[in-house]
Amino acid sequence: MRTTRPPRTPLRATPARLAAVLLAALLTLLGTALPAHAAAPAWPVLAQGAGGNDVASLQFLLRQRGQTLVAGGYFDAQTRSAVVSFQSANGLTADGIVGPNTWAALVVTVSPGDSQDNAVRAVQFQLQKIGYDVPTDGVFAGATTTAVDDFKAGRQLTGGSTVGPTTWQYLLGSAAGSGVHGGYAFVVPKGAVSGGRDSLLQPHHDYPAADIPVVEWTDAFAVTSGTARQNGGAGDACGYGLAIDGDDGVTYQYCHLNSRLVATGTRVTPGQLVAYTGNTGNTTGPHLHFGIFRGGVSVCPQQMLAALWDGTAPPSPQSLPTTGCFY
Repeated sequence: MRTTRPPRTPLRATPARLAAVLLAALLTLLGTALPAHAAAPAWPVLAQGAGGNDVASLQFLLRQRGQTLVAGGYFDAQTRSAVVSFQSANGLTADGIVGPNTWAALVVTVSPGDSQDNAVRAVQFQLQKIGYDVPTDGVFAGATTTAVDDFKAGRQLTGGSTVGPTTWQYLLGSAAGSGVHGGYAFVVPKGAVSGGRDSLLQPHHDYPAADIPVVEWTDAFAVTSGTARQNGGAGDACGYGLAIDGDDGVTYQYCHLNSRLVATGTRVTPGQLVAYTGNTGNTTGPHLHFGIFRGGVSVCPQQMLAALWDGTAPPSPQSLPTTGCFY
């Protein structure tokens, strides 16, 4: 015998059901057109002996969290003690090593106009590391806001100009450098150069070269691809030096370093972190001495440095002059 089913009671078109139907239809229409975010970069791991902008940001964040220490960009014993104290107070493994769990507990959300000046300085040091020309004055305004907006837009990060945990992870996990142009990269974070672009254009005091004014423990990047070669020493005029024998047939010399991060024979690529600047050898103050040698003869680096500062492909090193280094 055929059974007759009772009529179904129609579902009420409540606002919630209508919203669900509309959302499902929209997702069906978009399909694979929805943009997929790349996975966030890994948090850096820092320990005693490290240096550079990541360490400076760590130190300013520790200060914002109530720790007392000098923020000099070098992970010394005082910094380790502050890290251990912070880890102990926050239920973390107190090993003095700053990894993902410590960073996640340490970062501070900041926005334009924020009064948390130490946390803002930490953001500014990260922006400098990447290549943005921003001050490190602890004021979240002007150039800092513009740089944050540009950084977040390039990575499809939401939340306006606010720097929250996700933006922090992208900032701290981003590679250092100001970008590669024509196979070359600027040799330090632009925002770390005292005096800005104009300071690059001055001739060296006695032969073709450039003295770039930066504080100790500033990141130094490989200008191009090639093979690294340690040279100099504590008693040498160059101090601790590093040469890059470029694939372009030209040698690039870095002097007065505090630390060299690549061994002789290491292959390097443009923008790779290779050293920390310092004040070793024959100097009158911290700076990076940068020289270019073509066939063993010094040539003027000013035109190359200026182009890389401007974000354009530099002239061929084969065309750089040997005299008249004003630019």
